[in-house]
Amino acid sequence: MCDNAAGELCPVWPGQPIRAHWGIEDPAAADPDAQPAAFLTAFAYLKRRIDLFRSLPLEALDELAIKREVDDIGRTHDD
Repeated sequence: MCDNAAGELCPVWPGQPIRAHWGIEDPAAADPDAQPAAFLTAFAYLKRRIDLFRSLPLEALDELAIKREVDDIGRTHDD
């Protein structure tokens, strides 16, 4: 949620971790009446993507393949 959430910058990670952008609309930016649903939607999107990540056979993938898989997860249609 670092893209627009309260103007925060994305965190800096030491070393050379594999990173990917999993864009999700900021639920805090929704109309106040729509915020509860927006937060539930954001949670569902993140949960789905984390579940997909957890299902990856990381021990069988090289770094480039992991990066490709993580990027693909970020393009997952959550509809």
